[in-house]
Amino acid sequence: MRQIPYTMMKFACFERTVELLYKYAVPKPRAQCTKGEQLVVTFAAGYIAGVFCAIVSHPADTVVSKLNQEKGSTAMDAAKKLGFAGLWKGLGPRIVMIGTLTAAQWFIYDAVKVWLRLPRPPPPEMPESLKKKLADKAE
Repeated sequence: MRQIPYTMMKFACFERTVELLYKYAVPKPRAQCTKGEQLVVTFAAGYIAGVFCAIVSHPADTVVSKLNQEKGSTAMDAAKKLGFAGLWKGLGPRIVMIGTLTAAQWFIYDAVKVWLRLPRPPPPEMPESLKKKLADKAE
């Protein structure tokens, strides 16, 4: 219940953030950016994805920590004891930790691909068939 949302957020948010950074924050297309500039975008997108990962998974991680402290209790018991505010306690440090960790993971992944000269996929683009279909509908 905590790992799946965390991992889904890690990938979905990273991909979308890369797209948005190139669209709105980077003053030139990715193809014109140096490898170093692209790695900065990777790190920034990874950190932003990490922030969202931390937010999505924090309540469940807090409950698990409580369960480890109080053997024999259920997740619902732990959540009730913690209360709404307790489920979110410690989110700030967790954002810093998970943001940094996630940014580092994406940076290392991308840096290894650059270093080994492995192909890096271009940012997602609408398929030509869909572009044509939309253009036909507009006419």
